[in-house]
Amino acid sequence: MKRDTPSAAPTSGRRRARVAAAAASGCALVLVLTAPAAAHGPGTGRGTHYVSLGDSYTSGPLIPRQVDANCARSDHNYPSLVAAQRTVAVFEDVSCAGATTEEMWKPQGTNGPQLDAVRRDTDLVTVQIGGNDVGFGSIIATCAGLSATDLTGDPCRRHYTSSGTDQLTLAVLETAPKVARVLRAVHDRAPHARVLVVGYPDLLPDDGSGCYPTVPFAAKDFAYLKDTEKRLNLMLRLVAGLNRATYVDTYGPTVGHDMCKSPADRWIEPLRPTSPAAPAHPNAKGEEAMAQAVLQRLDGGHGGHGH
Repeated sequence: MKRDTPSAAPTSGRRRARVAAAAASGCALVLVLTAPAAAHGPGTGRGTHYVSLGDSYTSGPLIPRQVDANCARSDHNYPSLVAAQRTVAVFEDVSCAGATTEEMWKPQGTNGPQLDAVRRDTDLVTVQIGGNDVGFGSIIATCAGLSATDLTGDPCRRHYTSSGTDQLTLAVLETAPKVARVLRAVHDRAPHARVLVVGYPDLLPDDGSGCYPTVPFAAKDFAYLKDTEKRLNLMLRLVAGLNRATYVDTYGPTVGHDMCKSPADRWIEPLRPTSPAAPAHPNAKGEEAMAQAVLQRLDGGHGGHGH
């Protein structure tokens, strides 16, 4: 993914205002944990018109066969695998590498606004977005660059918390209303569609262990970055529940196949891939695992857990 990391700490007054706003958003999100489950649309997930929205984790950069150079989109990404399994009549995959929530409304190179693909006759929509809004790509670059300053410590965590506020947690909270706006727009355009919010797969060891230099982060930053991704996925789950969408857990089914595992066992490639995939992105096995999680959710399961 790309996009900039959250900016350095602003003036104290602005920071207090941002923290207060984020805290209020966080409280609103947490409230859904005790609220009744949101109702879903009447669709069964077996609709004839399926639209896929998302970023590079959806599009599948470098995974054969690439069918859109502008968006680094593969015909073996998880939406394509889901569409083949469901034998849908109309399939539109407009996912695009580098997309943020803004690209739902704005063109991205030759890719038009992604929401333009969603129409009243759309039966099923999958959405995987938010990682670039938080700044996945630049966070990885920043933490890799800082690792040499303290290989056994947590220089990345210290960097992002130096203002007294965890900037990555704040970025996750500030992304919540952006994802909610996307989901409301999907419902407006396709009022009868079933909408699935797809979470992000397990990128780093779930036990917090590291694997330098395969993944060049400092030893104690692995746990910090793993927890940050879990916060992002929790936010997506809660926002989905508040906006009449179904959350698909892809983290649980991919535990044990993160980028620190051996080439034979990993479904996420490290910063120097050994299988066709972008650095720190799912390979073909990872896309297949996410497809199975989506299919299981469509069939009434919970997306799967374990390995």
